[in-house]
Amino acid sequence: MGVDARQVLAGFLTVTMFVMLGNMIKRDHFDSVEANNSGEPSSHYDHVKTSEHAVTRATMRNGPWKENGLALNPCWTKPASEEALKSDGFVTFSLTNGPEYHVSQIADAVVVARNLAATLVLPDIRGSKPGDKRNFGDVYDLEKFVKSLDGVVRVAKHQPAEVSARNLAVVRVPNRVTENHIAEHIEPIFRGKGNIRLATYFPSVNMRQTKQESDIDSVACLAMFGTLELQPEVHEVVDSIIERLRTLGRKSDGQFIAVDLRVEMLEKKGCQGSGATGTKSCFSPEEIALFLRKIGFDKDTTIYLTQSRWDSSLDALKDFFPRTYTKEGIMPVEKKEKYLNSETSEFEKVIDFYICSQSDVFVPAISGLFYANVAGKRIASGRTQILVPANVPGSASAADFISPYVSKKNHLAYSCFC
Repeated sequence: MGVDARQVLAGFLTVTMFVMLGNMIKRDHFDSVEANNSGEPSSHYDHVKTSEHAVTRATMRNGPWKENGLALNPCWTKPASEEALKSDGFVTFSLTNGPEYHVSQIADAVVVARNLAATLVLPDIRGSKPGDKRNFGDVYDLEKFVKSLDGVVRVAKHQPAEVSARNLAVVRVPNRVTENHIAEHIEPIFRGKGNIRLATYFPSVNMRQTKQESDIDSVACLAMFGTLELQPEVHEVVDSIIERLRTLGRKSDGQFIAVDLRVEMLEKKGCQGSGATGTKSCFSPEEIALFLRKIGFDKDTTIYLTQSRWDSSLDALKDFFPRTYTKEGIMPVEKKEKYLNSETSEFEKVIDFYICSQSDVFVPAISGLFYANVAGKRIASGRTQILVPANVPGSASAADFISPYVSKKNHLAYSCFC
């Protein structure tokens, strides 16, 4: 039986991406955080106290809830059409590792295609297992994506037959790629080969804004915040879970907290409190429970966890907050077979990302790109109550733990929205 060169290339790319991701996580997430037993927030979150984000209590005075602000307006201007610069080449890529990475991968691919005047091929979505592949339209609104990029880059819904592994050059692209990098490292390969396949890597997982402004910023802002929407069926599942959480949170005026807390991440090296090197970047269920209680949330607070199924380690959190739920407990029964019990976790990740983006309060128990890109979506929509956890020695104000992405207004989103 013959071997398809494209399958070999795809397999190689998938393995390479996950090796790079694993190394990046170890370097940027878990090994660079100093544990702080004095009660001050972890330095990895770059936390600062702020008095300008006053926290108001809900009508029933059962927690330090803050009303959402107004959604921000896009500051960017849609770039002018560059049809005159059209080239015959194609830029291909895949979305990998979950929605927090998809946002950045889309932005980089659009920026590269725009600068090369190339046609962007609609990506597929690949999971962590070999052969785990979905169509873009299985998760995201395909027509919305194509329409949003009209006049910015041309989008091919299918990879042309003439584009194959033999005439595709694989190019590694740093996240938030710059015009200089494209001109020096990508364009020469594209001009020589004619078609390229991008593999985005992440030198850093923070989303702080830079002071440089250029046309590339408008393209990146549009791609990051104006192209991806869930396809209707997935959107309906997210809405149904949020509606259920608001019903369960009636004692808190329908408000709920979303906590990014995944047991498998807590079990990784460096996530179990202070290690031999004094590092810490994750907070356990018990630590999250203590943090929320000490800043004023009471036992009737409704909490959504990104952990898909209940684990006994979560009991410590539920002891403090009985209204704590996972997807398994509140997803509509008729949706579980497709979205919870499938062999892959892609739908679960997408559901988590969008629920965390729309909750009344978001608490990232795990630092990283999920936190950073959820923060971006929340800032754009005016949902700025993002509380970075810490080991609090006594009672404290929630205002002291507002994410620096908000308190310092240093998130990339603030350069895209006004």
